[in-house]
Amino acid sequence: MSDLIDDPREGENAPEFSVTELSGAIKRMIEGEFSHVRIKGEIGRVSFPRSGHVYLDLKDDRSVIAGVMWKGVAARVSTRPEEGMEVVATGRLTTFPGQSKYQLVIEDLKPAGVGALMAMLEKRKAMLQAEGLFEQGRKKPLPYLPEIIGVVTSPSGAVIRDILHRLRDRFPRKVLLWPVAVQGEQCATQVANAIDGFNKMTPGGSMPRPDLIIVARGGGSIEDLWGFNEEVVARAAAASDIPLISAVGHETDTTLIDFVSDKRAPTPTAAAEIAVPVRLELLAWIEEQGARLTRGLEQGLRQRDQRLRDVARALPRAENLLQTPRQRLDAASDALPRALQAGVQSRKVALAQKSGGLSDKTLLRMIETRRQALGRRADRLTPVGLQRDITRRREKVTDLSRRLSDAGTRQVQTLKDRLSSLDRMRETLSYTATLERGYAVVRGDGALVKTSLEASAAQSLEIEFADGRLPIGKGGAPAPHASEVAASETPTKPTPKPKVKKSPPPEQGSLF
Repeated sequence: MSDLIDDPREGENAPEFSVTELSGAIKRMIEGEFSHVRIKGEIGRVSFPRSGHVYLDLKDDRSVIAGVMWKGVAARVSTRPEEGMEVVATGRLTTFPGQSKYQLVIEDLKPAGVGALMAMLEKRKAMLQAEGLFEQGRKKPLPYLPEIIGVVTSPSGAVIRDILHRLRDRFPRKVLLWPVAVQGEQCATQVANAIDGFNKMTPGGSMPRPDLIIVARGGGSIEDLWGFNEEVVARAAAASDIPLISAVGHETDTTLIDFVSDKRAPTPTAAAEIAVPVRLELLAWIEEQGARLTRGLEQGLRQRDQRLRDVARALPRAENLLQTPRQRLDAASDALPRALQAGVQSRKVALAQKSGGLSDKTLLRMIETRRQALGRRADRLTPVGLQRDITRRREKVTDLSRRLSDAGTRQVQTLKDRLSSLDRMRETLSYTATLERGYAVVRGDGALVKTSLEASAAQSLEIEFADGRLPIGKGGAPAPHASEVAASETPTKPTPKPKVKKSPPPEQGSLF
């Protein structure tokens, strides 16, 4: 570091650094001292930006260290960082001079022991169960006898040999092997791709689509089986349209794929036993069913034969059944000639009766009658006959028109007389006619006055005569300037007579 430190000036006890120089010196010192470290802690904040890098915090009960995994490392590590997970991170410390902070560049990330793995497994299990991926209602039934079985496992292990051997013993079927890594960093991705690849095959194509999928692996530790606990494998198994059997580990081993699969087998060999029935047992069952069918047919035929014999014994003999119909036929055949002769004779009599009225004179008389009727009709069709008919009908129409006109005139006159009568009644009942006979209507303050007490209490009075209205002052004297007002105003016109249907009832007031 001596080459970065200037010699001290006179009068100064410490050298001067630029900010960049000091930051670079700290960076080199930290990277040199901590170029390879392993840190155990709990993952705090985690972020996954679009760049593919992963930023996280490693913490314990007192301190926090920022960490970063570059894109290539994040795609390679087998453990996806999750908040709250206890891990062991391997990497190197470095500084970020732009913000005066230091961080751990992570090169490998693993859970901190079996306890952390089990905690992470329980967390994933609870999440998938909350989404309904473990529900029995969504699990598909297995085919009874699949034509093609797809197996996802390692091609070099003993698992595939055990499955093929068991299938050969029980019921030989076609097997499609999709080789994958069954442990390690690539296990989860390859298994998920294999399940998805089988589902994308076309039924009946050059590479036929399997009717059943078996995902198998032998036993091992929880770390060895961890690839089948990854979320990507569980979701691929749950999304499979092809029924899937999981056979991972021994009978006591349980992974996430066992919960989402359609059927769990304790071992790969048991998966083969679940996949197909025993061929010899099927043949024996078919033979047994055939024998039962034969025995049933024979027994049914014997029962029907016996029943037929019993019914036949209860039936009468054919001669007895035909005896009465035969006698009826003989009687009918004996009566037939007599019936034919009687029928012919009766028809001869009817014909003679009809023919008696068909003599020459009768026919000539009928023809003459028809001829006379036709002549009368022909006379009406001559021009003279038609003219006579037209004249007769014209006179009838003229008479009807005259009668209609007279009836209309009489009805109009009747209505006029009725209207005049009603008008006279209206004039008689109107109060204006009463005024013309010398009576008057008194109003006080705009209202009708009926008593002297109401007249004395009114501020002004008004008397209505037949030819108009006269206002008067208080106490009976004429209103001031009444003569001038009466002289300057136009004389009051008589009240026009209302129509009969709208005439108001006569007003109630004092008449004198």
